[in-house]
Amino acid sequence: MRITLRQLQVFAAVCDNRSYSRAAEEMALSQPAVSLQIRQLESLIGQPLFDYIGKKLYLTSAAETLKRASADIFQRLENLDMQLSDLQGSLQGQLNLAVESSAKYFVPHLFAAFKRQHPEVSLHLTVVNRAQLIKRLSDNRDDLVIMSLLPPDMALEFLPFLNNPIVALAPPEHPLCSAAQLTLKDLEAYPLLIREAGSGTRKACEEYFQQKRAHFAQTQEVASLDALKECVIAGLGLALLPRHAVSLELASGLLRELPVEELPLYRSWCLVHARGKRLSPVAQAFQAFIRAERAQISVLAERFGGSITPR
Repeated sequence: MRITLRQLQVFAAVCDNRSYSRAAEEMALSQPAVSLQIRQLESLIGQPLFDYIGKKLYLTSAAETLKRASADIFQRLENLDMQLSDLQGSLQGQLNLAVESSAKYFVPHLFAAFKRQHPEVSLHLTVVNRAQLIKRLSDNRDDLVIMSLLPPDMALEFLPFLNNPIVALAPPEHPLCSAAQLTLKDLEAYPLLIREAGSGTRKACEEYFQQKRAHFAQTQEVASLDALKECVIAGLGLALLPRHAVSLELASGLLRELPVEELPLYRSWCLVHARGKRLSPVAQAFQAFIRAERAQISVLAERFGGSITPR
């Protein structure tokens, strides 16, 4: 078989975009050039790679198999490049990291500490919710993943490295802010703003509410972490969010952490990958950094930890 790397690159672009025209734009090629590369690839394989049904492009079984093989080939080539640069005395390459949206505030600082040790390494950061992160894990789309609530039905290797405290939040003028001590029951009379379905924070809170028999009759879903924070600041309701995500708002006084005796709800941020996955040299180095640099991570945690604002 005389399949070329260029053909595999074009094929991967079509798979990712589910469109010949968008793949052509991404690859800086004409659409006929993309079509020609795919026809040549199909001729070499002896099977069709794509079906058009109702103007939508679908991968055939042969394409799914080729997609997995080509991803493995490109990963091996990237690893080879990293290993060769490592032999020259410097680690080079890109870390493909996917994180839950609540982790997006401290992860850049975590990577910056890593980059000070390995200045030639770059970062490709993807921020999604928990449900999307699980899908990316099953599709093997990233080198490593940072998440808090692990799916129990997947074979995963994980490294807990930082507490993820979830706290109750209110605007500073809210009547509950004057209380010295509260319980979850005290919060039930007020509207509660919640994340979208698929959010790890929402799932953790819902499970905790069931455990504590807390019931919130007035809930409103907000499908963005940043928008949810603004809704709380505007006085539209209370919220339970990771303290890491609201450190600036707590420090500036835009939000107040309520002194609820059942909170914080603690979960751990974990560095995760599929069991048996071959990690790139950069991913191995980042994992080793997380294991070894607990002191640096503790300092980072203090920076983003926040605290209950004094009355």
